[in-house]
Amino acid sequence: MKPRVLLVDDDAVLLQVMAQAFTRRGFEPVCADSAALALERFETRPASHAVLDLRMPDGSGLQLISPLLALNPALCIVVLTGFASIATAVEAVKLGAHQYLTKPADVDDIIHAFAYQPGAADVAADAPATPLGRLEWEYIQKVLNECEGNISAAAKRLGLHRRTLQRKLQKRPSGLN
Repeated sequence: MKPRVLLVDDDAVLLQVMAQAFTRRGFEPVCADSAALALERFETRPASHAVLDLRMPDGSGLQLISPLLALNPALCIVVLTGFASIATAVEAVKLGAHQYLTKPADVDDIIHAFAYQPGAADVAADAPATPLGRLEWEYIQKVLNECEGNISAAAKRLGLHRRTLQRKLQKRPSGLN
């Protein structure tokens, strides 16, 4: 029997990509694009794992932790966010989340976080930070995707001149080639 994972994120594209990646890795994904739908789906299709987005239109992933754990105390929860802060990371762990990751995190990072044992002394304190160029590239790609490929609209949302955005799009950061 495949382990079931509840995926909760208001970004439909990210949700679809994560579901496909988890499926390829032997999980059965259950997707929800809101906190309310997540609870509804979890009640009908309980999962052993959950990936919760921190910010959603109808609430916070932090608000989901307690109700989900009440339904399944053994649930392994990873909170995923593009708006990381020490305060929210600490609060997520206090509420019962297993781990807290910042976007962009790939599915392998999330699966590794599921396997993390709290209190383990083997945490890499010197893990390299994601290069700024890569973070910028991924953010530009996200905004461009949200603007359905419209460079002028994406440039406006990013506060850039259209030509500047076009130049940035021509330069791929190292490691993405």
